[in-house]
Amino acid sequence: MSAPSYPEAILISERTIGRLAQYRRILTELVRDNLETVHSHQLALRCGGSAAQVRRDLMVIGAEGSPNKGYKCAKLLASLAEFLTQPGTQKVALVGIGNLGRALLSYSHKQQPGLLIVAAFDIAPDKTNKVIDGCRCFHIDTLESVIKEQNIKVAIIAVPGEAAQLVADRLAIAGVRGIVNFAPAPLHLPPSVFVENIDVTMSLEKVVYFAAKGTQSERNKSA
Repeated sequence: MSAPSYPEAILISERTIGRLAQYRRILTELVRDNLETVHSHQLALRCGGSAAQVRRDLMVIGAEGSPNKGYKCAKLLASLAEFLTQPGTQKVALVGIGNLGRALLSYSHKQQPGLLIVAAFDIAPDKTNKVIDGCRCFHIDTLESVIKEQNIKVAIIAVPGEAAQLVADRLAIAGVRGIVNFAPAPLHLPPSVFVENIDVTMSLEKVVYFAAKGTQSERNKSA
């Protein structure tokens, strides 16, 4: 059987990729719970979308389901994993080993098959030159050499906002092409580097505001 042919990633929207990743996380839980099949409306309920949107998204990867039987969980999970993940384990670097960094280390090693934080960096002497949650931690001064030596293309930034841009610049120069930025600061990088900004404070403020409104419909009206 020939390998499935997928559309070029550049033609697929960032939002669609995000939803596909969410479906994979949900399906991982369903397979773990020994559920054999799932319907589009069940996935939609879990991720807060619509059944029609789920079906459109899954058409991107050529997933086959039926109105009566739904999708086979294990097969759909395998298709999503093949589509979203490059072959082999993807190496990730983490910069910043504070409370958030340690939580990310723990989560990565337990919850993200195929993605592995293989190197972490910090400036604090008590956090470097040791292994934390199975990950070797280095001093920030060695960032470029370690990134190049291990051929790491993806990184997570979990440093204070004032240090984020300098760290991002160093990562880009070292060859990193994708960054998840948890620092409360916008990054300015060349188009060759994809950046996903995760602003926890902004998200919390949004939740507080819309919680005061009382309903999801009020939030939608204000958009």
